[in-house]
Amino acid sequence: MLALSGPVVLAEIGWVTMGIVDTIIVGPIGPTAIGAVGIGSILFLALAIFGMGLLLGLDTLVSHAFGAGRLDECHRWLLHGLTLSLLAAPVLTVAGLVGIALLPRCGLQPEVLALTVPYLHVIVWSLLPLLLYAAFRRYLQALGIVTPITVALVTANLINAGAAWALVYGHLGLPAMGTTGSAVATLLSRIYLAAALLVSIVSADRRHHVGLRSVSWKPSSKRLVRLVRLGLPAAAQVTLEMGVFAAASALAGRLDPVSLAAHQIALNLASLTFMVPLGLASAGAVRVGHAVGRHDVRGAARSGWMALVIGTAFMSSAALVFVVAPRPLIGVFSSSVAVLAIGRRLLLIAAMFQLFDGLQGVSTGVLRGLGDTRTPMLTNLAGHWLLGLPVGYALCFWWRWGVVGLWVGLSIGLIVIGSTLLLVWHRRIAALRGEALR
Repeated sequence: MLALSGPVVLAEIGWVTMGIVDTIIVGPIGPTAIGAVGIGSILFLALAIFGMGLLLGLDTLVSHAFGAGRLDECHRWLLHGLTLSLLAAPVLTVAGLVGIALLPRCGLQPEVLALTVPYLHVIVWSLLPLLLYAAFRRYLQALGIVTPITVALVTANLINAGAAWALVYGHLGLPAMGTTGSAVATLLSRIYLAAALLVSIVSADRRHHVGLRSVSWKPSSKRLVRLVRLGLPAAAQVTLEMGVFAAASALAGRLDPVSLAAHQIALNLASLTFMVPLGLASAGAVRVGHAVGRHDVRGAARSGWMALVIGTAFMSSAALVFVVAPRPLIGVFSSSVAVLAIGRRLLLIAAMFQLFDGLQGVSTGVLRGLGDTRTPMLTNLAGHWLLGLPVGYALCFWWRWGVVGLWVGLSIGLIVIGSTLLLVWHRRIAALRGEALR
C-alpha cells in the first residue's frame, strides 16, 4: 500500500500545491488578493472536479481489468476516458463562463469581485487539459505506473511557481498582471501536465510493448454509458464535497477581507493535509479493485483496512500540528495580526475534523474499488448540504459567529460523513466475506 500510495500522495500534494503557491505569491499584495485567488480557485475547482470525477470510474474499470490480466481492456478504457474528456470539457467550459457572468449577483465584496472575475476568465480555459490529465493519470495509476505522475506534478509546480512569480510582479521583462498573472501561470502548468503524461504513456508502450497501439480506438457507446454510470455518482460526490467548500468561500466573501483571507489560508492548509488520504483513497481503490478482479475477498479487505489505518494515523498527526503550530503555518501566507488571530481559531476547528475528513476520504476510495460510488454521493449530500452548510450558515449569519461559525458547521458535516462511510465499508466487506464462505 505504501509503495503504491506514496507516489500518488506526492502527486495529490503536488496538485494542491499549485493553489497554495499562487496564494503565497499574491500574499504580499494584501488580504483582498489572497481572498480573490482563493475564491477563484475553489469556485473553478468545484466545476472542474465534476469533470474529473466523471473519470473516477476508470479506477474501478481499469483496475478490475488489470487484476484479471486483461491489458487490452485497460487500453480500451483509456480510450473511452479520453473520449469522455473531449465531450465534457466544452460543456463545462460554457457552464463556467455563464457562472462567471452571474458571479456579481453572489454578494461578494466589490474589491474582491474586481480581482476574482478576471482570474476566473483565464483559469476556466484549463478545463480541457485538466480532464485529459485526469484520464491519463487514472489509467497509469490503475496499472501501478505512478512515478511519471509524481515527476510531472513536481515539474509542473516548478513551472507554475516561476511563471507566477514573473507574471504577478512583472519580472523578467514580463508585464505585471497581479492576481490574473497567477491564473495564466496555472493554465500553462496544466497544459504541461497533460502533455507530460501523454508522453509517459506513449514511452511506456514503446519500451514495454504493452499493446496500446494495437487496440481498436473506435469508441463504443455502451462503454461510454457504463463509464458515465459508474463515474456520475463519483462526480456528484466529489462535486458535493468540493462544492460545499466553494459555497462556504462564497459566503465568507460576504464578510470582511480579513475573515475571508483567514478562511482561505486555513482552507489551503486543510486541503494540503487532505491530499494524503485522497492519495490513499486512489491507491486503496486500485488495490481493492485488483483484488476484486482476481476474486480475492480477503485481499480486498486487507487492502482497504490498511489504507484506512494509514490515513487515520496521518490525519491524527496533522491535527496535532494544527494545534501546536498555527502561527508559523499561517505566517507563511500572511503577516497580518488580524488574519493570524482568526486563522488560529479556524485551524483549531480544522484539527477537530482531521480524523473524520481522512476517514471519509479513504472510505470513499475503497468503496469505489468495490464499485460503489453511489453511497458516498448520498452521504455527502446529506452530511454537507442538508446538515453542515445550513448549520454553518446559521452560526455565521444568524448567531453572528462569523467565519468561525461556517467552519463549525462544516466540521459537523465531516464528522457525520466520515463515521457513516466507515460503517458502510465495514458492512460491505463483511457481506462479501459471507458470500465467499457460502
